[in-house]
Amino acid sequence: MAKYLLLKHYRGAPAPANDVPMEQWTPEELTAHVQYMQDFISRLEGSGEFVDSQGLSQEGTFVRYGGEGRPPVTDGPFAETKDLIAGWIAIDVESRERAFELAGELSAAPGAGGKPIYEWLEVRPFLTEAPTVTE
Repeated sequence: MAKYLLLKHYRGAPAPANDVPMEQWTPEELTAHVQYMQDFISRLEGSGEFVDSQGLSQEGTFVRYGGEGRPPVTDGPFAETKDLIAGWIAIDVESRERAFELAGELSAAPGAGGKPIYEWLEVRPFLTEAPTVTE
């Protein structure tokens, strides 16, 4: 088994086919989308492939060490994850191909007009061991 993150993005990926911002959806469209996600997760729980899922707020701040005795430095002139990552589903599957299959299925969640979004999802494997450093 291998663990993967299926990352949903606000921006940064190619525009999906049904590219209507969620804040413009009707309450019924939003309900249908959330139900699709819940049903998808329930199927993963039933198959034993579900690990975790979280939606993320658009709020967030980058923080880094500011130096001895100095406050942390926040934000910067770069794309922020709060602008990019909307949420994730962590899965534990038999193969990379299965991770792609599930991502493809998740991509078809309904959006505006009840039509599939066909959004792009990023599939990232969990790091299983420390990288090897060679000189």
